[in-house]
Amino acid sequence: MNKADIRRRVLALREALGEEERERARVLLTERILGHQWFYRAGILLGFAGYGSEIDTGEILEEALRLGKQVYLPKVISDGVQPEMAFLQIHSTKELIPGYKGIPEPPEGGEAYRYSGENTESVLMLMPGVAFDGMRNRIGYGKGFYDRYLGDKPKLQLKTIGVGFRCQMVEDIPRGEYDIRPYQVICV
Repeated sequence: MNKADIRRRVLALREALGEEERERARVLLTERILGHQWFYRAGILLGFAGYGSEIDTGEILEEALRLGKQVYLPKVISDGVQPEMAFLQIHSTKELIPGYKGIPEPPEGGEAYRYSGENTESVLMLMPGVAFDGMRNRIGYGKGFYDRYLGDKPKLQLKTIGVGFRCQMVEDIPRGEYDIRPYQVICV
């Protein structure tokens, strides 16, 4: 199967999940991430706000904020040529507003995460995706935002976890030249 076929099939499966299964997965993912040594050691969380049928990350974001971690969420910035993604700091999930394609994003003007290549041991990135495989390959939504963002940040790539529902795990994903794999995948 090609990426478009996999994306279509997995999105249909994810959309069909019932509330009970979504809640079970939310609780399991929250437990796994909050108990993960990378989360425990992280002073900075590059997260995302689950949107539509994505897994709910709200409790993870809230706990990171409660613990005093710096929390940054993606914001799509369009300069008229090709939209890019930046991570802007939030101090509360109540700050989020509908942004690119209605996805909850931080408002304009927030402090952006600056990658320096140093001290990335204290950073954790949670990556959304449509599908993952056992080799950690990932299919996103087709715009390449995470691949472009991580492409020149090799040390940050070492602290990435792709997250989702169990139905998002597939046998094999074709890998493109510029595809960036999360370092770990947790699908519950």
